[in-house]
Amino acid sequence: MDLDFFSAILSATIRTGTPLLLVALGEMLVEKSGVLNLGQEGMLLIGAVAGFIAASQSDSLVLGFMAAIAGGIGMAFIFAIVTLFLNANQIATGLALTIFGVGLSAFLGADYEGKTIAGLTKTPIPLLSDIPFIGALFFDHDVIVYVSWTLFIGMWLLFKKSTLGLNIRAVGENPDAANAIGINVIPLRFALVLVGGALAGLAGGYLSLVYTPLWTEDMSAGRGWIALAIVVFASWKATRVLLGAYLFGFASILHLAAQGMGVNLSANLLAMLPYVATIVVLVILSRNKLKLQLSEPLALAKPWRKE
Repeated sequence: MDLDFFSAILSATIRTGTPLLLVALGEMLVEKSGVLNLGQEGMLLIGAVAGFIAASQSDSLVLGFMAAIAGGIGMAFIFAIVTLFLNANQIATGLALTIFGVGLSAFLGADYEGKTIAGLTKTPIPLLSDIPFIGALFFDHDVIVYVSWTLFIGMWLLFKKSTLGLNIRAVGENPDAANAIGINVIPLRFALVLVGGALAGLAGGYLSLVYTPLWTEDMSAGRGWIALAIVVFASWKATRVLLGAYLFGFASILHLAAQGMGVNLSANLLAMLPYVATIVVLVILSRNKLKLQLSEPLALAKPWRKE
């Protein structure tokens, strides 16, 4: 295999895995605090359509990304109010949020269907991007890829080195004990849900402003669900989330790589691989229930109200 072709495949894997990484990091943060938000697909789509409409109207990608993040936060705000303050079932609310997001994004984006814009281009890092192989792989990407790596490092440090990370884990494991030692459970969960929404909105903006700079209905193509599977696959660990996002990203572009290598298989069959991989991973995980239970936050998806 040609080295340049191999580098291009790995670079495309990073690009394809970036929206998955952003959503999965946000969901991992939320789930670590004991909240399960299944509305990622809806938040992704709202972020994508909000970002595209704002960028189209203003000719500003900065405003587009701000609108995408705001869209994700708005959806997360609805979820947080309903589940944290009204104590509604988190699973049912998350599913309703996804259905709502799919429908609302289709309605808002009806007049923009198929339209394109000038998307965000690459920002090579001077000197470092000229390094053979490594330069193209790590230092020749768009700004959002660098942002995703920064968020990953920050998330890893948060849970490994900081008091805030310990507080989040305490709230996710035993909110009663966390409350007893003075941690404000509901405000902390509320803030984290909004951060998760912001990352989902940013991921949606990445899809419509960078990955394929256009708007089309259901353009998330199940990435929100795949991100949820990645969090479980990663056992709620940031390094494994990064690995899982790029693994599924590679599966997403494998049909293009296979065609480039002259493999004679149906493109539609190969395009199914990321979804097949999701199912296979979940089946494997479900066979080892003890390991999954040991990794899962004990208070995950359980409503809590301060006595």
